[in-house]
Amino acid sequence: MRDTISHYLAQAAARTPDETAFTFVDFAGDRGGVPSSLTWGELERRVDALATALRRAGAVGERVAVVAPQNLDYVVGFLAAACSGAIAVPLFPPDLPGHAAKLSAVLADADPVLALTSPDSLPTVEKFCANQDGLRVRVVTERDLVSEPVAGGPAAGGDVVPVRPGDCAYLQYTSGSTRVPSGVEITHANVCANARQALEAYGIRPGHNCTVGWLPLYHDMGLVLAVVLPLVGHVPSVLMDPLAFVQQPVRWLRLLTAHQGAITAAPNFAYDYCARRVTDEERGELSLGSVAAMVNGSEPISEQTLQRFQRAFAPAGVAPTAMRPSYGLAEATVFVSASPAGEEPTVTPFDRDALAAGVARVAEDTGTGSVTRLVGCGLPTGQEAAVVDPVTHVRLEDGHVGEIWLRGPNIGRGYWGRPELSEATFRAALHGDGPDDGTRAWLRTGDLGLRHRGQLYVTGRIKDLVIIDGSNHYPQDIEQTVESAHPAVRRHHTAAFSVLTDDGERLVVVAEHARDLADADGVRQEAARAVRAAVSTGHGVAVHDFVLAQPGTVPHTTSGKVARGACREHYLQGAWSDDTRAQRETGTA
Repeated sequence: MRDTISHYLAQAAARTPDETAFTFVDFAGDRGGVPSSLTWGELERRVDALATALRRAGAVGERVAVVAPQNLDYVVGFLAAACSGAIAVPLFPPDLPGHAAKLSAVLADADPVLALTSPDSLPTVEKFCANQDGLRVRVVTERDLVSEPVAGGPAAGGDVVPVRPGDCAYLQYTSGSTRVPSGVEITHANVCANARQALEAYGIRPGHNCTVGWLPLYHDMGLVLAVVLPLVGHVPSVLMDPLAFVQQPVRWLRLLTAHQGAITAAPNFAYDYCARRVTDEERGELSLGSVAAMVNGSEPISEQTLQRFQRAFAPAGVAPTAMRPSYGLAEATVFVSASPAGEEPTVTPFDRDALAAGVARVAEDTGTGSVTRLVGCGLPTGQEAAVVDPVTHVRLEDGHVGEIWLRGPNIGRGYWGRPELSEATFRAALHGDGPDDGTRAWLRTGDLGLRHRGQLYVTGRIKDLVIIDGSNHYPQDIEQTVESAHPAVRRHHTAAFSVLTDDGERLVVVAEHARDLADADGVRQEAARAVRAAVSTGHGVAVHDFVLAQPGTVPHTTSGKVARGACREHYLQGAWSDDTRAQRETGTA
């Protein structure tokens, strides 16, 4: 029973009951932030009390959703659900802008018996759940559930059965927003193994390191980095709310300054956001030389993002070796690989046309636009990766692009309630595996990548690949070209995708204009011409339609990435018909 969340919590509380475990810094009522903390002993007592109450309420073997703001109550709620023998479902409150439909779909899919929330959010969550057809969920707070009187009979309906490593600890719903939500079943053994893998990869040690973060706890990277990894590694965790970061990104960097030996993580846009929004005066207050690792693990990592952040914060002490490009996904719990410790990120220029044809040919970067520069993500820690032909299921040699397949103790056991999809995704057979490998199934990630000189490079998602006239184009390459083509285009808010026309598949680009743009209509045609010319020159493909959209209209996933599939659906449904009319009338679309 050692490989469970409950085991690691009991171990930490026994070793150092009075040491600080989790700290939440609340910026809602004080611009400087008000910290509140739990020691390991206090955390164990609260988790045990709530876990007992959950068992009394009949939650064992059932789903318990955490539908609450980000704070210490969220941490306690998640841990208690997992330790009680229930299956935790980490979610977000209904007032998260733009994601009410996803919350509704996930609640319907998970079918929880209880939803834990905070006292302040109780009325909102109750109202939201009451408006969902068919939900049996009861919305409760920790305080009310713990204080409920015990009915006659045993307090927990019988003897307490300890959770086992193979039990499902939680459902991690993937962040995509266009399909029916898929909840990955993560067992206690899965998440404990993945935490140990990340601890090893980033060199995290008790007494030397801590985690600092603002990533949402309903997202895989935020949950593991800020909750489970500190528990398994016995290191303190410092949290803040994602909105507090968005309002003032320097708050995150101040916490990294205040807490020595910190490991933190964020997607591309957050590093760019800091470089753009943190003022020179604010940078002068920072001292980031002790930061152990700044993980970037979103979509294929942008070299420009790494460079901009390094230029902006090198004077504050950020070491190039602290930047740790990484790769991961929810189906593997989260962490897969990270760039080698003690080394600066590796960036390799590949011939763009050869890469699109499936071959990684190192090129000389002449600045002509025929090169794709990819950032290496190291090799997996404690798990195995293969680059595979997605059609023949044959393992490919180094230097060839294929689908990334994984296997290891961190791989989830399947999608909740989706046996056919689980079989196809989590139990793939690699052609050529011997009889001894027959029971060692592979996870098909859906990600394209390659191995080159001892590192894994991720090139994109299979489902996002843009195929025009038989040629493959990676959407993130096109989006990067578009965002550099004209100053009106807003960075990290661009989606490139293909649509079927009478002439076959054609390229469409939807890009938000900058928030501070005073006259969008005045530059619309100029921006369209610049984008078309840049994409044609850089990628050899014509833009069928370009939409310069209002800020806030390009859909994003709950993890902050552009949702290309949802954007394509919105486009086909005419979501931007008003924006595109002027272009079509003048013949520019």
